[in-house]
Amino acid sequence: MLRAYTWLTFCVVVWGSNFVFGKLLVQAFSPTLLTTLRLLFIVLFLVGLSSYKKHVKRVNKADLLTIVSLGIIGVFINQWSFFVGLQTADPTTSALILATTPILTSFLAAVFLKEKLTLRMLTGSFVAIIGIYFVVTKGSLSSVHMDKGLIWIVITMITFAIMIIITRVLSQRIDPMTITLYSNITGFIVSIPFAFLLDTPLRISFEMSDWALLISTAVVVHGIVTLIWNHNIRHVDASKASILSNLEPFVAMVMGLILLYKPITGVELLGALFIVGGVVLSTYQRKKQYKQAISSK
Repeated sequence: MLRAYTWLTFCVVVWGSNFVFGKLLVQAFSPTLLTTLRLLFIVLFLVGLSSYKKHVKRVNKADLLTIVSLGIIGVFINQWSFFVGLQTADPTTSALILATTPILTSFLAAVFLKEKLTLRMLTGSFVAIIGIYFVVTKGSLSSVHMDKGLIWIVITMITFAIMIIITRVLSQRIDPMTITLYSNITGFIVSIPFAFLLDTPLRISFEMSDWALLISTAVVVHGIVTLIWNHNIRHVDASKASILSNLEPFVAMVMGLILLYKPITGVELLGALFIVGGVVLSTYQRKKQYKQAISSK
């Protein structure tokens, strides 16, 4: 049990660090090109893994169309908006906004999957919104200044929630490996022309350290760490594992302090407590479903 929690904590640390690593990468690569290259290495990893395990199966045309939509919205737009946002957005604030994804997912599930909205979920949503307000206004309650990058991070959060809903529907008929591989291939193919259309100028680093960071974060964050999480979550209580995942914003704060020399402010800590508390409160009865959906990413 202790070993499983150790591995799960490692996963949370890696996922939380991804915000800071993304901030470093967008300084070396233009955002759409970075998305394309990242998806390339993710796809190569998934193809190798699926060839080894031989889990990928054919899908019918209707499901294939849904997977293509998932690849465009939940993979390409999701990752592209993430890197576009990190050009100007603070990684800690970005992590806090993305931490509210389970709340939006619950609302979307209520609309499209006819799941019940509860008073607990509405209360938790209100608490989380208070936290977001603290973080975005940086404690100045008299004025709201929304950084352009944060708008893209909100789009990242929305597309992430949509991805979870679509994945939840598809996973009733198709195994997660097939969904993940096909959707990432779609996202990669779609991203190629946009790298030349959207990035002006097109920036690419020739430093080996930048490429090493790009490849390692692509393979480790979206490949190896996800496999480690899926393997170890079987040995612990799902609700406790979900609470661990809510620590990602705090990991982003610490990594931002270490790698970007960004001090942790009292307002950020207060906002983080409200946001994480609101998410835990609102998703208390939905954690298991949410983690099963996110694990297929």
